[in-house]
Amino acid sequence: MSLWKKSSPPGQPSEKGGSLRKPQIERVVPGAAIPGGEVVIRGSGFTEDGRTRPTVRFGDQLASLLVSSSRSLTVRVPESAVNGEFTINNGSATSDAVAIALGVTVAENLHPVANPALDAAGNSYTTISGTRGQKVPVSVFKIDRQRQVFPFLNDLMNPTGLALDRDGQLYISSRMEGTIYRVTPDGHRSIYAEGMGVATGIAFDHEENLYVGDRTGTIFKIDRARKIFVFATLEASIAAYHLAFGPDWNLYVTGPTTSSHDHVYRVTPAGEIATFYRGLGRPQGLAFDVEGNLYVAASLAGRRGVVRLTPKAQAELVISGPGIVGLAFTDHRSMILVTNSSVLELFMDIEGLPLLR
Repeated sequence: MSLWKKSSPPGQPSEKGGSLRKPQIERVVPGAAIPGGEVVIRGSGFTEDGRTRPTVRFGDQLASLLVSSSRSLTVRVPESAVNGEFTINNGSATSDAVAIALGVTVAENLHPVANPALDAAGNSYTTISGTRGQKVPVSVFKIDRQRQVFPFLNDLMNPTGLALDRDGQLYISSRMEGTIYRVTPDGHRSIYAEGMGVATGIAFDHEENLYVGDRTGTIFKIDRARKIFVFATLEASIAAYHLAFGPDWNLYVTGPTTSSHDHVYRVTPAGEIATFYRGLGRPQGLAFDVEGNLYVAASLAGRRGVVRLTPKAQAELVISGPGIVGLAFTDHRSMILVTNSSVLELFMDIEGLPLLR
């Protein structure tokens, strides 16, 4: 995603009656970021004399300038930025303000390791997953539409993948125990399935069969009678499998390895595996929009954030930001992003594909 702006009339009056060359912003790539993300700004007049380094401010917060020329700047969004509106000063004049979409922090001091889960009321769920074998007092948190954060579930070891069924029950994988738990909306927990290896990503298909990624190399299928099948076998992951069903009813899978050009796999309902895309760095959480585009928390050409893959597997970085591990679309055209320590909301004006259809 990129942001374009028509150039304003160049120049503005100077105290000497001449004209100062105002920086002209033409394009920002990508057009969305979270604090700490890097964006490339293209245009003209960024340096008045070809040597002076410009300054970029998001509101009153100074951005870090990483690469500078008269027509292109690479900047890091300040960690303290609260909105995406920025200006450029070339030492003599200041540009008109331009805005990118910027994620707003909803909750901090967490430890998500996969996609958040969103229920029908717009509440989101995420975890403090902890290191392997670590038990924390609160394992899962609930965040309501007003961005209030509440403890939801206690004393679950290493909660990892999250998914909701049509009845609003939350399913949680424990990578430590190899167990899938089912939790009612009022927080009552029971065991749904056991023996799932190092259970990580989970997802439901349209018949509410539950799929579980065991990071040692197996994807299990659990039918509604709780019978367990080996659905597919992939290369082991160094972190976790992440699963999402596309509009074509195929299962899409990521699992970061030691490679810098990891795969996004597509698995048919019959369990046949093919590579949908190869070339992402440490791909993790997945989500689809209604147009069939797949959004992946990953690096593309060394730049971290969220990558959009079209149905024809064309890749573009659409959100820039460090540490993003998962994402989910809301019903009001925003996106919930989780990093390895926080939850953010970013308005993208994109309609997400419902997870259960």
